[in-house]
Amino acid sequence: MVNELILLCLVAFAAGFIDAIVGGGGLLQTPATLLILPHYPVATLLGTTKIPSIAGTSLAAFKYSKQVKFNLKVLIACASAAFCTALLGAFLVSRIDNSVIKPIILVVLILVALYTYFNKQFGIHQAKNHTLKQQVLMAATFGLLIGFYDGLIGPGTGSFLILVFIAVLGFDFIGASAHAKIVNMATNLAAIIYFSSTGHILFQYAIPMAIFNLGGAYFGTKLALLKGNKFVRIFFLIVVFGTILKFAYDILYK
Repeated sequence: MVNELILLCLVAFAAGFIDAIVGGGGLLQTPATLLILPHYPVATLLGTTKIPSIAGTSLAAFKYSKQVKFNLKVLIACASAAFCTALLGAFLVSRIDNSVIKPIILVVLILVALYTYFNKQFGIHQAKNHTLKQQVLMAATFGLLIGFYDGLIGPGTGSFLILVFIAVLGFDFIGASAHAKIVNMATNLAAIIYFSSTGHILFQYAIPMAIFNLGGAYFGTKLALLKGNKFVRIFFLIVVFGTILKFAYDILYK
């Protein structure tokens, strides 16, 4: 158990660091947990990873809040919708074959990577072309979709949220990352409520992992705010590329 815990804590630190900057920390933390603890049910491991995830995300959100002005109406609409469907996704996690969803996500990610790479101004400057009412409606709609995905599958949720806040709602990378953290907190909380009520959380692993995830989130947020939008854009591309490789591997070899 000691060796397993050390590995899980190191992974949690790295996941917290990545997640604080551009989301996607679950792409590292979730597969690693499944690999290190293969003798537990998948639902139990997914529930366990939600504790460190919400710890790091909460710290990142707090640090971003000191320098970013939140659009509260948009944020509340997105977070509320995401919370509700994350509960549903967590409930259905063992009832839907992920192989049906992953090829679609892979195509979307490839398009995102290409668009972000070739559009140098993507996420660098805010470009709001919608009324507040339109923003709230779109935020709620995408919150429903991404919240369901987070409850059902999970990894990559932060990156998808950042993408929506930039491409759909017109935020810059820093603002998008800050808002995404709050919404991700809501989806993690919903999953924790469900998984804990059904006994699917290993707290002996989850609590130490949460402490290390907090450490990673602290340094990740500090670096993102220090370096600014251009740095976050580059980091976003790296994480999206890693996500593409992960989903492609899952589709081709599993």
